Amino acid sequence: EMEAKYTRKMQALRDEMDLRRKTEIHELEERKNTQISELMGNHEGAFGAIKNYYNDITAKNLTLINLLKEQVEDLRKKETILEKEKADVLLQNKELTEPLQQSQELVAELQKKLVHYYRDKEALMNSKAHLKITQKELKDLQWEHEVLEQRFSKVQAERDELYQKFTKAINEVQQKTGFKNLLLERKLQGLLSLLEQKEVELNEVVTASNLHPSALSLVSHKLEDVLTSKNATIQDLQLQLARVCKAHNDMLQTFEAKLTAFGIPLDNLGFQPLSFPFPGQ
Repeated sequence: EMEAKYTRKMQALRDEMDLRRKTEIHELEERKNTQISELMGNHEGAFGAIKNYYNDITAKNLTLINLLKEQVEDLRKKETILEKEKADVLLQNKELTEPLQQSQELVAELQKKLVHYYRDKEALMNSKAHLKITQKELKDLQWEHEVLEQRFSKVQAERDELYQKFTKAINEVQQKTGFKNLLLERKLQGLLSLLEQKEVELNEVVTASNLHPSALSLVSHKLEDVLTSKNATIQDLQLQLARVCKAHNDMLQTFEAKLTAFGIPLDNLGFQPLSFPFPGQ
């Protein structure tokens, strides 16, 4: 009974499960059929759209091809015309080659001349600038020249005046020194003559008197004292004469230096240095 019971339950469960399976399969088939129908509809719509799209493209391409054929034909005609024009242009080009070459040579020569022109232009500008500077320097030099001429005229007048004053002063000094030198020389000659005369007289007196040696010694000492005094006087006169000559020569050298500074030749001086009457003094 139990086995029969469970067999019935099992059979009932199998029937239920088969029914459920069949029901689910039927629902699944219906769902799939619905999806297939939708897919087919979508595919047919898409295929129609694509078909229409490509039909439009094909129509447009056919129209474009016809248009391009017409354009190609026009281009061929234009190409034929251009070929003829090309032949004409080549012929003209061949005819213009020699003038073109000449023109190119002329252009090259003109470019060289242009380069030289720019160089000459720059040199001219530099020369103008240098000329302006030189003109300014010339004006400055002319002004300095005028100033120097005025100064030279003034200095020349001063030189002439100074020359006259120096000449007058030299003449006066020369006259004074010459006169004084003459007096000193005459006085010195007189003293020398007097000394010689006194020596002769003394020798005569000594010879004639036959003095005692002690007296003669005393007379000799006195005579030596007199001679020493006279020699001192002579040396003093010689010193004074040397001083006068030196002063004359120093003033003459100063005057020569002034003449050299003012550009006056020394030949116009007219005076000679005085020589010392007693060399070595």
